Amino acid sequence: MINNYFFDFDKTLASSGNASVSATKEAYKSMGLTVPNTNSILSYMGIPAEISFKKMAVEKLDSKQILQLTDKFRSIYQDVELQSTKLYPGILEMLQQLSHEKKNLFIVSSKKTDAVKRNLKNLKIIGFFNAVVGFDMVKNYKPAPDGILLLIDIYHLNKVESIMVGDAKYDIQMGHAAGVKTCGALWDAFDVQGLTKAHPTYLIDQPKQLLKLE
Repeated sequence: MINNYFFDFDKTLASSGNASVSATKEAYKSMGLTVPNTNSILSYMGIPAEISFKKMAVEKLDSKQILQLTDKFRSIYQDVELQSTKLYPGILEMLQQLSHEKKNLFIVSSKKTDAVKRNLKNLKIIGFFNAVVGFDMVKNYKPAPDGILLLIDIYHLNKVESIMVGDAKYDIQMGHAAGVKTCGALWDAFDVQGLTKAHPTYLIDQPKQLLKLE
């Protein structure tokens, strides 16, 4: 039986529309850098901007420039995220049912913790979750298992009863590394092939299917 659910946020529970892509492009443009294309940006979603932005840059960037770039991105993104971020169909009902069944629900995200909480509050779903772990709360980011292991340690959770749910291969790789079950969420996954090749325990295309997993 699954009692502990670790969720990714972006493109798993909610969509921010084009906000992340447009904010990324605007940040690069504002610093006079080569602007990455949409597919490149989407392919790196799931890992922190501090890592992905350096990988996407054509120019060689030092740590100060990366900090400026990510700060600019988050400033632009925050201006539009609340208007553009929406829950996927079926997510609220799924969370309500899991909560009714007294399951333990957590968020493990590559976003900053305060940003995820801001989104959860705006979407009026923060009350469903026991805790939120962003990339700023761990030493090693996805696909390292640190976020999940931190929560398992704090809440004394059984790995056998735990599952990581996400739309990206990084989520599945993190779950495998943590020793928990994994579930690929297909409803807005950018890289379905990569997600499938990561060999999740389960693959689902509707949130309600999560309720039937064991």
